[in-house]
Amino acid sequence: MKRILGCILLLMFVTCAPTFAKEFTLTSPQLSPDGTMQEEQVFNGFGCSGKNISPQLDWFGAPEGTKSFALTVFDPDAPTGSGWWHWVVFNIPATVHGLPLGMNQETLPVGTIQSRTDFGATGYGGACPPVGEKPHRYQFTVWALDVATLPLDQDAPGAMVGYYIHSHQLGKAEVSVTYGR
Repeated sequence: MKRILGCILLLMFVTCAPTFAKEFTLTSPQLSPDGTMQEEQVFNGFGCSGKNISPQLDWFGAPEGTKSFALTVFDPDAPTGSGWWHWVVFNIPATVHGLPLGMNQETLPVGTIQSRTDFGATGYGGACPPVGEKPHRYQFTVWALDVATLPLDQDAPGAMVGYYIHSHQLGKAEVSVTYGR
């Protein structure tokens, strides 16, 4: 009887034990551990004098079934009523697990698209909140998607890309930093 009970318990443990999925994470050496944005990632314009250099981003532990990635940088605190898209990148191949410091059109992975931001252009646009407001949050998010490509081009606005991302997301990883002036 003890042997049968032991076998039943072992079988239950093996078949009912939780599966430990790896955690989907996003990291960057330029995005400060204390949660503040560094000057090199701040916009150069609108009264800001940063270097407007996109940070290096690395992601790990994407969900199973990921066919591509998208990356967004969004400021939900912008005084627009709808936030501000600072960077929109999609159709990043599933074999890519990061973007280098200073990413630009020439260094994009093959097939990757940077679309229009709320600055009216493609590419990274750094932080530059209005003077005197509380520091704004800048959400750097990498999205794991269940499709290899989104049916959009470089003229797609951030909100449209966001719609497609939400329709195809398997998971996301985020780093949030703040900046004020």
